Amino acid sequence: MKMINISISALSVFLALTSTAAFSQSTAPNDAQIAGIVVAANMVDIDAGKMATGRAQGKDVKQFAQQMVTDHTGVNKQASALVQKLKLTPQESATSKNLKDAGKANEDRLKSLKGKDFDKAYVDNEVTYHQAVIDALDKTLIPSANNAELKDLLVKVRPAFVAHLEHAKQIQLSLQ
Repeated sequence: MKMINISISALSVFLALTSTAAFSQSTAPNDAQIAGIVVAANMVDIDAGKMATGRAQGKDVKQFAQQMVTDHTGVNKQASALVQKLKLTPQESATSKNLKDAGKANEDRLKSLKGKDFDKAYVDNEVTYHQAVIDALDKTLIPSANNAELKDLLVKVRPAFVAHLEHAKQIQLSLQ
């Protein structure tokens, strides 16, 4: 039963992020929507990381969670500074709302888990989440960004998401 919940959570996050692909089939997200998606995606990972720093059992999982809080807070600070500079207000979209909803559902599931079950569920979700973020960056967000500085920020932070994915995969293997 727990495995099904974990899979549903990971699937929800993946679908929320990959729903940005739907924009490209109708209307590409504008820069304000992209900013809203970036902020929402980072907040989801910050919130999950904060929970994991307090609930995770494994030292490596706790350290990873703290790194997610630190790194994603940094990305949001960079994004906030840029949107202020550009006089751009992050705009809610179906994607940013779905991200928030999926993040809340994931947190609710994680709250019911303890110990190694929590660690595994958190890390499994982080693997799926970061892969979905990278896919959304590559397929929709970077290509759709009209402002050069916004596009540059997305390109600049992409390697951190790749590093997070690889780190999460390493931890995931150790939890098998």
